[in-house]
Amino acid sequence: MTVSVPQLRAFVATVDAGSFTGAATALGVGQSAVSHAVAGLEREVGGPVVRRGGAAATTPLGDRLLAHARSVLASVDALEAVVRPATARGTVRLAAVPTVCQGLLPRLRELWAVTLPDVDVQVYEGDDDEMPEWLEAGTVDAAVLVDPTPVPDGGVVVAQDEMAAVVRRDHPLADLPAPTLDDLHEDGLVAGGGGCEYQIQKLHELDGQPFRYAHRVREMSTMFGMIERGEGVSIVPTLGRVMLPPDLVMVPMARRLERTLVLSGPSSRAWHPLARALVDAV
Repeated sequence: MTVSVPQLRAFVATVDAGSFTGAATALGVGQSAVSHAVAGLEREVGGPVVRRGGAAATTPLGDRLLAHARSVLASVDALEAVVRPATARGTVRLAAVPTVCQGLLPRLRELWAVTLPDVDVQVYEGDDDEMPEWLEAGTVDAAVLVDPTPVPDGGVVVAQDEMAAVVRRDHPLADLPAPTLDDLHEDGLVAGGGGCEYQIQKLHELDGQPFRYAHRVREMSTMFGMIERGEGVSIVPTLGRVMLPPDLVMVPMARRLERTLVLSGPSSRAWHPLARALVDAV
């Protein structure tokens, strides 16, 4: 079997873009070149890796190959960066949770725009548990990890924030100096929005309570909508303050819980030089 790097790039780009046309645009080549590269990969591996017709999703075989393809491409990109001239130049993929994407990355990207003007930082948004998975699989080159234990070698702490209650401005809890978990549960706790569930579980643990909630959602926009409609309250890191609708407010919790955010590359493979450049600039 002889699989080439261009074949893997075409495959991954097609999956990420959802179409051969989108992959061609991302790679700066013609659509036929992408189609031929993917077809060549399929001949080498003995079966289709993407579905034709509609969105170009992976087949079961393609799904098994995708993580390996990403890892290979991440290693190739790192190798190419090593032999390029010393000037930092190129694209680096950075993953972060929603509150970091909204509350911290804008400031970091302003810094990198000045210190690394020729580096394009592509942002991937995910949940807490997806950050290390993407990093080690080669889906991204760097990530802002939440409370990593221990802090990865070479990683740097870029921020600390803490958990706070989120309620409507007209809610009685908005006037309390520091509501407790019990106060929030009286109104119905909405858990999980934006990948914050681990911290909410930790608050319950510190209070000696079993983890419980009235509603469990994935997206912060869903959570905020429920709070606006009076369907509950929630707990969010203070970096998420910039995401709040005008009629919601943050209130410090009686039980304080800090969150440490660490910018790092992977621990199981060599760092992409541009990931190192991001850390060094911070």
